Amino acid sequence: MSATPACVSRDRSPRRCDGRDARSGLGAPLYVRHRPERTLLYQLVQEYYPAFKAHLAAQGKALPGYVEQEFEDYLKCGRLEHGFLRVRCEACHAEHLVAHSC
Repeated sequence: MSATPACVSRDRSPRRCDGRDARSGLGAPLYVRHRPERTLLYQLVQEYYPAFKAHLAAQGKALPGYVEQEFEDYLKCGRLEHGFLRVRCEACHAEHLVAHSC
């Protein structure tokens, strides 16, 4: 028996591609996009990293280039505005945006 992929109906309730309710646990797991901007760590880095960098610059100091690059990459990781793929269910034609991840 093959698993039927789960999709989301127009009312955002989980549905299998064959139209049946996916909440029963049958079929593939429902895809839910990760939203890094909603995590506490992301919010802290987004809010305080620029001020931290400016504080160091005011003292004539700087983070190593590779550390700055890691912070910049972290703030772009998983965000749709920095790149994504559009994937489509072949059975029901439901579409999802999958953000590029680091």
